[in-house]
Amino acid sequence: MIIDLRSDTVTKPTPGMLDAMMRAEVGDDVYKEDPTVNALEERLADMFGKPKALFFPTGTMANQTALKLHTNPGDQVICDSNAHIYHYEGGGASFNSGISCKLIDGHRGMFTAQQVIEAINPPDFYHSPLTKLVEIENTANRGGGSCWDFEELKKIRTVCNEHHLGYHLDGARIWNALMAKPETARDYGQLFDTMSVCLSKGLGCPVGSVLIGDEEIMQNALRIRKILGGGMRQVGYLAAAGLYALDYHLDRLGDDHQKAQDIAKVLSGLDSIKSVAPVETNIIIFELKDKNNDAKFLNTFAEKGVKLSSMGSGKLRIVTHLDYTNEMHDKFLSVLKQL
Repeated sequence: MIIDLRSDTVTKPTPGMLDAMMRAEVGDDVYKEDPTVNALEERLADMFGKPKALFFPTGTMANQTALKLHTNPGDQVICDSNAHIYHYEGGGASFNSGISCKLIDGHRGMFTAQQVIEAINPPDFYHSPLTKLVEIENTANRGGGSCWDFEELKKIRTVCNEHHLGYHLDGARIWNALMAKPETARDYGQLFDTMSVCLSKGLGCPVGSVLIGDEEIMQNALRIRKILGGGMRQVGYLAAAGLYALDYHLDRLGDDHQKAQDIAKVLSGLDSIKSVAPVETNIIIFELKDKNNDAKFLNTFAEKGVKLSSMGSGKLRIVTHLDYTNEMHDKFLSVLKQL
């Protein structure tokens, strides 16, 4: 038995999802004639209370499209120093949009409205890039799956309004935040100009993210997706997986969160562990007492059929997901307790 806890992207379609994919009605999505893609886009737009949604092959492409929609070359986006758009999108902000990132040193991937105010460049000071966009990530991956305080997000919205800035949500794991917190999808839709939501993490789809937004800002999204190489044809087979996941995989996210709590509790009692970050959703980040022991620690687990991720400098990550079964959970807890 291999237990893969490197990421929630390692899941495979369930039998029910595969059946839904095989039965999908498809067309040519480049012509916007795929009925299943259209149904998914309409459903997600309605869920978040927005007029437009567009299916993408990846969350990175959806985020990169949003950056281009909000900015011009030479502009700047404000984001956390641990943001996915800065660390894990291949330098796409500069390569695709010609923009720079103004990094905020937040707490666990999250910052405050006051920090945003302090990060805005004076619009009449031509030596500095023009600040055009604020981007947040919920849940924050490198923050340990942390969930933003919604009241702080509302305060940042007010700052964006006052300074005429766009507001984008990288919602790769927004489904986990919605499970852990009382806010609804429409609450988020009222705050953000654009949102990317991922189907291939907690929801267990093989491929897919959707960019959702207001009418005016989304006008050029289809063109930018084409420029980035994201035009797909009979992609309804993949969209069908998303529709199935929305029906059957949302409510079960709480199981992943509970398993993450169980793991964090055991880790906290181990002598070799220096600290475990607070766990709110399905990500556990912990630090070893010996920062040079990453490889040895990972090899110990690999020999027992368990795959984990290293974040460097003695930090490691565990992510629970759809394919992490109760049997695997019991075995993994047992392996941890034997360390």
